[in-house]
Amino acid sequence: MPVDPVRKDSVAVRLVLCWHMHQPEYREAGTGRYALPWTYLHAIKDYVDMAAHLEATPGARAVVNFAPVLLEQIRDYAGRVSAFLHQGDPIPDPVLALLGAQSAPAGSTERMQLAEACTRANRKRLIDPHQDYRMLADMLPWLRQHPEAATYLSDQFFFDLVTWYHLVWLGETVRRSDPRIAPLMKQGRNFTPGQRRMLLEIIGDLLENLIARYRRLAQSGQVELSFSPYAHPIMPLMLDLTSAREAVPEVLLPQAQAYPGGDERVRWHVARGMEVFEEHFGLRPVGCWPSEGSVSEATLRLLAQEGVQWTATGEGVLVNSLHKSSDQPLAADRRWLYRPYRYDAERLTVFFRDEGLSDSIGFRYADWHGDDAVADFIHQLEQIAGQLAGSRRPQDPPPVVSVILDGENAWEYYPNNGFYFLSALYRKLVNHPAIELTTFSDCLDEHPALPLPRIVAGSWVYGNFETWIGSVDKNRGWDMLVEAKVRVDRVMSESRLTHAEKAAVLEQLAVCEGSDWCWWFGDYNPSASVSLFERLYRQHLTRLYQLLGETPPGYLAMTVSRGSEASVATGAMRPGQKPE
Repeated sequence: MPVDPVRKDSVAVRLVLCWHMHQPEYREAGTGRYALPWTYLHAIKDYVDMAAHLEATPGARAVVNFAPVLLEQIRDYAGRVSAFLHQGDPIPDPVLALLGAQSAPAGSTERMQLAEACTRANRKRLIDPHQDYRMLADMLPWLRQHPEAATYLSDQFFFDLVTWYHLVWLGETVRRSDPRIAPLMKQGRNFTPGQRRMLLEIIGDLLENLIARYRRLAQSGQVELSFSPYAHPIMPLMLDLTSAREAVPEVLLPQAQAYPGGDERVRWHVARGMEVFEEHFGLRPVGCWPSEGSVSEATLRLLAQEGVQWTATGEGVLVNSLHKSSDQPLAADRRWLYRPYRYDAERLTVFFRDEGLSDSIGFRYADWHGDDAVADFIHQLEQIAGQLAGSRRPQDPPPVVSVILDGENAWEYYPNNGFYFLSALYRKLVNHPAIELTTFSDCLDEHPALPLPRIVAGSWVYGNFETWIGSVDKNRGWDMLVEAKVRVDRVMSESRLTHAEKAAVLEQLAVCEGSDWCWWFGDYNPSASVSLFERLYRQHLTRLYQLLGETPPGYLAMTVSRGSEASVATGAMRPGQKPE
């Protein structure tokens, strides 16, 4: 039931919970077909649940950040499902399309691909608790050894498999509130075409209403909505590849000396990101979570010039910057972390993420009892308040604690999609007499920003850029992108493309500039996932050359990166998150 906030007579800590919603462009360039299903799956599971928990706790507040390319894909999925249900138009996602199909594909290759796709889920949390789904999934190891046998399986095997897949990927709040779900899960097998269509209708409704739910939360004042640059690029590296050496001087850089025209491209992403955000939410964003929390001095100046009022990044960036700015040791009570900062004379406020608290939610609490996890989280906040109480003057505002993490990836590892943890978290924070949930915008006037003489370029991952640059595979990804950008600049200068053709080139270039492609390259990620993402990256680059009217380089047809031998991950994990 709705929870009314208690009166905060003596606020000791102001807490900003910032949830970052992001998935890269999964549509294959030129076809519109979805190569991977993570956008709609995270939408119906995580983005829906995150909205529902806030709706159930009116006193709770949070910042929710959306990558614009994710917003576009959610809207596209909603339209595609609606077009199928009302006109019979095909759904360009093979997994989702199977839910509404009259028959399963006949070929063994297509059947194996669907069987693999419909078991990409956390085994412990999503598959094993359901006996019928577990039995279906248990057939996969044998099928991998005998893939030709897939043609002998009945279509019902695949229909039951895809139905279970979507049932477990529904948000926990959906399963608890929609009376149509429980009977399907109890039935367990032999799902009829009518039942599968009903499930598709549920998914379509969730996708159709999702953005409006967040818009209403923003209008009510519960949520501050913010944005990331359009296709989620690493802005500091586009502005200056050598900025990677500010935090790690010995890092190996690509052969390319610089990303050509990086300033213009970063401004394009910021402007286009704001435009898409406004199209979906009907308001202009005040704040920007830079892709991967990546900042540099040049990035902060640019964001300020583009009208952004606040941004945020990782604790490691602040530690590196303070060490460069002063010879004095950092205070042990970490009071330096719980204040906003301002670099140079720009009117841009920068907040810094508390890594310990953020990673506790992201990784540490997944196997805890929900109440115990929330109690530990609040205890840490109370400890912060106690440590700072002695140095705080009566006129000083309460410290601002910034907890920032992905809004989708952690919950698959929690029981019931984090239902018990999140519901208890919001409820207990709202009712805590000394902790006040707030937003970054609300902190701007009340918390004067401290001057920060120097910013050491880095990201929210270890305070550097090694997750995206520095290894052979990652650097090769950058060199391929730079070579394509050089070709873009040359063709654009020849004035042989129409206005519409130029616009298409810039949109396609933007997708290629996204952070996720180089993130996946490397042997710390599962090899199957690396292969899927590399294929998509090379396909996007190939399409870029085609839009230019140029012949794509032959190397784009090859796959050369390496990955670990772990199983396929379910979406874009972050360092430290282990695939099941």
